[in-house]
Amino acid sequence: MERFKNILCVIKPQADYQCALDRTVILAENNQARATVAAVTERVRDRIGLPEVGLAPGAMQAGVTEAELQRLKTLIEPYRSRAKITAKVLEGISYLEIIREVLRNRHDLVIKCPESPAWLDRVFASDDMHLLRKCPCPVWLVKPGAADTYARILAAVDVDDNYPPAELKTRRALNGTVMELASSLAVSEFAQLHVVNAWEAIGESAMRHGAFMLQPKDKVNAYVEAIRQRHAELLDALMQETGAKLGPDAMDYIKPQPHLLKGSARNEVPALAKRLQVDCIVMGTVARTGVRGFTMGNTAETILEQLDCSVLAIKPPGFETPVTLED
Repeated sequence: MERFKNILCVIKPQADYQCALDRTVILAENNQARATVAAVTERVRDRIGLPEVGLAPGAMQAGVTEAELQRLKTLIEPYRSRAKITAKVLEGISYLEIIREVLRNRHDLVIKCPESPAWLDRVFASDDMHLLRKCPCPVWLVKPGAADTYARILAAVDVDDNYPPAELKTRRALNGTVMELASSLAVSEFAQLHVVNAWEAIGESAMRHGAFMLQPKDKVNAYVEAIRQRHAELLDALMQETGAKLGPDAMDYIKPQPHLLKGSARNEVPALAKRLQVDCIVMGTVARTGVRGFTMGNTAETILEQLDCSVLAIKPPGFETPVTLED
């Protein structure tokens, strides 16, 4: 996790933020990184029908912002001896202002707790999902109430090579980043590392049971086995590539356990996470670049909807956020 040098920790008033704050301070301390602890307040002028209290909207906004800033400064004071940490108050729509803060000050990681204390009860179109879709840097959603250290980490990768050349290059780069961060996190947490890739043999059902594509059983079995073997080879190659980057000592220490699962990723990945009782899943949320406004696909969103653990979500190199600095 040494790559993160400029961390943005977002906390919400009257919310369980301690897990996210603790993660931020430890990471900043270990990496000799800068950390900004921020809260987002609603713009007073955006509220319609406020009762008259004798204050202009500008004065009310200044008062709200100052009060929140003082709260943040008090909150971070005990940690100042451990890390370079500052407080900031943003004004506006939460996810937009978080992303704009990332763009303005080149933060390389956003850490926060989920909007809803009950992770599975969150609203799909919440600020968290907007961040997962659109934030240009990694987003780490830390589940409240989680253990101080992780015991099991799951890296979700897609090693399928049946993509156009440009997209395949992006997916391979994303796989590399996912493995790098998951491995680094496993080392720092003294955790088990699991690596999952789900695969499917396209057309298998039609070849076994269809009226127009029915094929002999041994021929279908050979086809399915060839697909499985190809994914096994690609997953092994990714593991070896990761080992070459980390070095043999690190790989021997974390001993990553591969899981090659037959079936849809949107079903198999969250099911495995539940079976293993993982504490955090590291995964990509976007697999294409160069198209402003392109967010994440249905598979990633469906997986995220089913998780009940912390999530470290990664964008590929070259991802362009649809959010701009202008209103």
